[in-house]
Amino acid sequence: MLGYFGPAGTFTHQALLTLGADGDHKPFPSVVATLNAVRSGEVEAALVPIENSLEGGVSATLDNLATEPLLRIVREVLLPVQFGLFARPGTPLQDVRQIVTHPHAAAQVRLWLAANLPEAVVTEQGSTAGAAAEVSNPESRFDAAVCARVAGEMYGLEEVASEIADNSSAVTRFVLVSLPGRAVPPTGADKTTLVVYPEIDRPGGLLDLLEQFVARGVNLTRIESRPTKTSLGQYCFSIDAEGHIDEERMAETLMGLKRICRDVVFVGSYPRADLTAPTIGPGAADEDYREARAWLESLRG
Repeated sequence: MLGYFGPAGTFTHQALLTLGADGDHKPFPSVVATLNAVRSGEVEAALVPIENSLEGGVSATLDNLATEPLLRIVREVLLPVQFGLFARPGTPLQDVRQIVTHPHAAAQVRLWLAANLPEAVVTEQGSTAGAAAEVSNPESRFDAAVCARVAGEMYGLEEVASEIADNSSAVTRFVLVSLPGRAVPPTGADKTTLVVYPEIDRPGGLLDLLEQFVARGVNLTRIESRPTKTSLGQYCFSIDAEGHIDEERMAETLMGLKRICRDVVFVGSYPRADLTAPTIGPGAADEDYREARAWLESLRG
C-alpha cells in the first residue's frame, strides 16, 4: 500500500496516480503523518510534495526528511499545477464573494482574483480538496473553492472559471519516500538529495561546502538554508545535486563533505523525472576517476 499527503482529490493524489501504482492508496492529513506512516511500516512508501516552482521548497517535507529515523527518496514526480474556481451548481461567477483554498493555491491565483473578483474574500485553510468538500456543503458560508478539476468534479461542483493560475507554467515536484535500503540503480539521469550541517559558523564556510561540488564537476539543482531548530542562527543546507551516489564524482563529493562538515544526511539518489542527463566536464567521468586511482596505485607500487 502506498500513502500520500491527502485528502483524495489533491494534487498529491493526482501525482500518485501518474505512477500507475496498483492497489490501495491511503491518504494522511499532514506531511509529517504521511512520512511517519512509512517509518512505522503502515505503508510501503508515500508521496509528498517537496518543491514548487513558484513557492519554493515545502518546509514540512524538507525538515522531516532530515530527522531520525531517516527515510530515502526513491523517485520524483513533476506535475503541472493548474487551478480552477469551483462553486455549487447554479452559482454565477459574479456572485462569488467568499472563497476558500489552501495557502499555496491562494498565492498562485492572487493576481487573477484581484483582477476578476476584487471584492471576494479568500480564506486559507486545509487543502484544495478539503476546500472543494467544504463548498459542496449547501450550508457552507463559502461560495467557491480554488482547487484542481479532479477535486471539483469529485464533490459535484461546477467550474465557473478555468486556468486561473497567475503563472501557467507552475510545476510542483513530489517525491516517493520509503525506508532506507539499497539505492535505486543509476540511470545516467539522476539526482541526489542531501542535508548538510556545517561544522562551525565562520566566514567562508558555505564556500568550502560548495567547493566540494565545484571541484568534482557536480551541478546543484537546488540549495536552501533551513533552521536546525536548536538555536537562533544555526542553519543546515538542503541540497539537490545532479548525479548518483554510485557514480565516482558524487561519491567523492559526499566524502569531501563528510570530512569538513559536522554531519551529512543522505536522503537518496533517484531518477530525475525530466530524464535530463548532466553535462559531465573533463576529468569528472567515472573512467577518469578509475584511471587516476589506478595511476596512484601504480605509484604506491
